[in-house]
Amino acid sequence: MREVFWIPLFLLLSVVVPARGQQPLYIVNGVVRSDIRDIAPEVIEQMEELPADEFTIARYGEQGANGVVLITLKYDTPARFTADTTGFARFVARQIKWGETDPTARVVLRYRIGEDGSLTILETLQATDARLKRRVEKIVAASPRWEPASKAGQAVATEGILRLQLPEGRPMPRQLELVFR
Repeated sequence: MREVFWIPLFLLLSVVVPARGQQPLYIVNGVVRSDIRDIAPEVIEQMEELPADEFTIARYGEQGANGVVLITLKYDTPARFTADTTGFARFVARQIKWGETDPTARVVLRYRIGEDGSLTILETLQATDARLKRRVEKIVAASPRWEPASKAGQAVATEGILRLQLPEGRPMPRQLELVFR
């Protein structure tokens, strides 16, 4: 008798090498993928795990011998920032004057891209420097519209995370920890 293991979504998406080297067949929006680590959990609409049984193998062939993971995303085509080919974070970073003498700082924001391509900041997840946060917010507010995500040919709103650390390439200093005994 085989043991059945239930794996929470966050563990499944972070698995680098599945147990015993056996990888299930991943099907994302109907397309077979070899890796799902680049899929953010917040863009997953539905996920279904099919066991490695005779029904799964009959439907998916030998590729399904280690089980099948069916993933449906909230969109068919992701939103794209078309104003800069290097990506949104690099676009924002290039707009900010942050010298080598300024402290290393990080800002992490959660944003929403509307059906019309507009961008709205939903939440500040981290800001180690208020000046950098204000500058990032100002640039984001004035940034060009995105090409929105789409599902079944219709524009849909999506969310994303902007991670920005300046100056680029310099590590964040370690935080001091006080230990009372």
